[in-house]
Amino acid sequence: MKYNSESFIFSSEIDWQPAGEGMERQIMGYDEHIMLVKVKFEKGAVGNEHTHFHAQTTYVASGQFEFVIDGIKKIVKTGDGLYIAPNVLHGTKCIEPGILIDCFSPMREDFIK
Repeated sequence: MKYNSESFIFSSEIDWQPAGEGMERQIMGYDEHIMLVKVKFEKGAVGNEHTHFHAQTTYVASGQFEFVIDGIKKIVKTGDGLYIAPNVLHGTKCIEPGILIDCFSPMREDFIK
């Protein structure tokens, strides 16, 4: 398995991958230590609550989302960010269509299989 992406990744040359109902993702760069992922949400799409061993930071590139992290619920919008520690229960619901930019450490191997 290849554990790093190409050096230059052009959004226009990458297919969107299904990421759940009303969600699609593009993997924008990775190696075994880090991964950047763009996730597009339709209004009402739900990222069900889940955990993973990866640390995650997320930047709200557009839209508005209701996030729950470790039982705390907040509304985030364009320009906001958040941090999710490893193994912490979290999920989101899209309030206004938008795009999240997720960064994971280490990489999400399950996203490239």
